[in-house]
Amino acid sequence: MQHFFTLEEARSCLPDVERAVRAAVQAKTYYDQSEEAFHRLLQRITMSGGILVDRFAVETIKSTRQSNGERMKSAVEEIQEKGCLIKDLDTGLVDFPTLLRGEEVYLCWRLGETDISYWHGVHEGVAGRRPIDQSFVDNHQGSTPN
Repeated sequence: MQHFFTLEEARSCLPDVERAVRAAVQAKTYYDQSEEAFHRLLQRITMSGGILVDRFAVETIKSTRQSNGERMKSAVEEIQEKGCLIKDLDTGLVDFPTLLRGEEVYLCWRLGETDISYWHGVHEGVAGRRPIDQSFVDNHQGSTPN
């Protein structure tokens, strides 16, 4: 059964989620840089006819890419194990499933924000973010057991 966060639960786990999101975003950045460096190296090898292959450079890039891929995967799994949904790893956008008037909606947080201050419907996405106001608080239901 899916867990639905109360606003308080989501806010209380935000420091751990933020730490994991920062780690995932950083690992993704390094992974992407390694991937780009690898493609540039392959292009140089192709252009030189494959004669001058710097095996150390190839292994270093592959090792960096692999270790950052593993770090990114681990951080993403940590976030998902808490019941959060990663919506955009480039911007660090995370949703926390919750209930509003019996309907599933998402508490929405983005890396760099100091609090969970927005929510949106399941099909609205980040463009439909609305501030958490008193009406939301009054109609927000508690969590359901896991």
